[in-house]
Amino acid sequence: MKKIAILGSGVVGAALAKGFLDRGDAVMRASREPKKLEDWKAGVKGEASIGTFADAAKWGEMVVLAVKGTASESALEQAGAASLAGKPVLDATNPIADEPPENGVLRYFTGPNESLMERLQKKFPAAKLVKCFSSVGNAFFVNPDFGGTKPTMFICGNDSGAKEQTKAILDKFGWETEDMGPVQAARAIEPLCMLWCIPGLQHNRWTHAFKLLKK
Repeated sequence: MKKIAILGSGVVGAALAKGFLDRGDAVMRASREPKKLEDWKAGVKGEASIGTFADAAKWGEMVVLAVKGTASESALEQAGAASLAGKPVLDATNPIADEPPENGVLRYFTGPNESLMERLQKKFPAAKLVKCFSSVGNAFFVNPDFGGTKPTMFICGNDSGAKEQTKAILDKFGWETEDMGPVQAARAIEPLCMLWCIPGLQHNRWTHAFKLLKK
């Protein structure tokens, strides 16, 4: 059993919390207002608790960042740099701007030669960030079913040990993992969310994932 702290009260955090709980891990979900998670706690099975970002980050052995991209820096600030230091932090965020999409293409508040993950890693250098769960919808986070074909989850990060722990989770969740290298690779991984969302925003098709074909 691992102690997994999940920062975020939305559907991304809920889907990941269920995945961890179903596999026997202990989960603390966190919000700026923990009371909004009381119904969630009452309705799940397993070792589940709720708290503030600071509570969860201090308690967890691993942290999952599952908030809006615009709120990510603030969430980690509230979690506390000291509590994040030395821990794997799975970064499921994308730098989606508040402006509406253009012809089905999301707008980002980052440029092509930067990423949100790089900003976060620079601000919290002792945290072991790993980009993960950012390029597919939450319905496919756990046990994605594509007719027997495992989709690819692209990850990146500076710490090899944290990435190995992430791969172990993805193995259990039914994914093929492709490690794209250090934090700068998030410049390529984060825009995959744009690509994934285009069929949904244009044609209401949300049932797909990416696969890296290798020869």
